[in-house]
Amino acid sequence: MTLPKDRLPYSAIVDRPPLVLPGNARMVVWIIVNVEEWSIEGAMPRTVLSPPMGQPLVPDLPNWAWHEYGMRVGFWRLLECLKGFDAAVTLAINGSVCTSYPRVASAALEAGWEFMGHGYLQGPMHHVEDEAAAIDQTIGAIRDFTGRAPRGWESPGLTETFETIDHLAAAGIEYVADWVLDDQPVEIATESGSVLSIPYTVETNDIPMIAIQQHQGGEILARSKAQFDRLYQESAEITRIMALSLHPYITGAPHRIGYLESFLTYLSDKPGVLMWTGEQILDWYRSQRPGETAE
Repeated sequence: MTLPKDRLPYSAIVDRPPLVLPGNARMVVWIIVNVEEWSIEGAMPRTVLSPPMGQPLVPDLPNWAWHEYGMRVGFWRLLECLKGFDAAVTLAINGSVCTSYPRVASAALEAGWEFMGHGYLQGPMHHVEDEAAAIDQTIGAIRDFTGRAPRGWESPGLTETFETIDHLAAAGIEYVADWVLDDQPVEIATESGSVLSIPYTVETNDIPMIAIQQHQGGEILARSKAQFDRLYQESAEITRIMALSLHPYITGAPHRIGYLESFLTYLSDKPGVLMWTGEQILDWYRSQRPGETAE
């Protein structure tokens, strides 16, 4: 068993060689939209409505339908919003969505979004009987749908076992979003070579903000703006990456989408900010640190 600390050496961000972005840019904003399939035959991955008498129910129709609204309506609201700002977007997609919700997957493909593996069905990696097979199944579904294998991976709920990263590397995954431990990419050592961790987020992520911490919709704007402002200030000296993670059933709700629009409008007035996909960040970092691997 290899522990996470054994996979990447400690590195203080203030001690690293500079990372230089093109065109005098100073920071990157990475937008991720998560689309998932929730199986009504089991417990729901998230809930918005507590069950009567506090007893979990299967089937859990109201919470399944809450998510389903995101796929039927909320996704299209997000798509229109992000297209309006010409935003580069990474789609974290369950492999099964390619066949269960082909209209959603097709729209993202037509919009030019990057496809990132997000498990096959929504559920923790710890509950997958054969991780390697599930990863291969996810990659295969995305490759069959888009014509190319995904280069990146975000586990459902950011869950990993001690072996997940080795399975991902063996399957050809080049970067992951699960290791939310830095403002810059870092290398993770695996049995098959190095995998890059690109800074994802549990802070400017609508699941913790809205579904778990139960803030009002305005928290999306307030927290995203505060996060951006500090990273933008710090990026004058040290290049930073800010992730913004969105879910159609949350930010795609009519009373929340306006806060995302306001934040994107705010971003558009800031010089030196690049909006990149995960694979763009990957390729840029590799060009800055050729040959670097975790030890």
